[in-house]
Amino acid sequence: MEVHRIVFLLILYVTMVYGPIAAFLVELFPIRIRYTSMSLPYHIGNGVFGGLVPFIGVLLQTTFTNDPLIGLWYPIAVAALCFIIGAIYLNNKIDEEVND
Repeated sequence: MEVHRIVFLLILYVTMVYGPIAAFLVELFPIRIRYTSMSLPYHIGNGVFGGLVPFIGVLLQTTFTNDPLIGLWYPIAVAALCFIIGAIYLNNKIDEEVND
């Protein structure tokens, strides 16, 4: 029964992230390149990295049978890589002319 509560908590965290991320991405780019610069990497990232999570998790689990949580290393590595790239390349600037 405890696993169901943990899964519910993780789903709650994901929904809390997906709401504000759209508003963040919309204001990150100017209007004329907004769709291409926002949608293409977002969908490729979700499709490739998110779509491969079950496959790579099962592959790791069946290859390395000693560690029961080995399938979690792929999503952890992707999240860590995204955090490092974001910390390096994102800067905190406020665009006064959002409607440019």
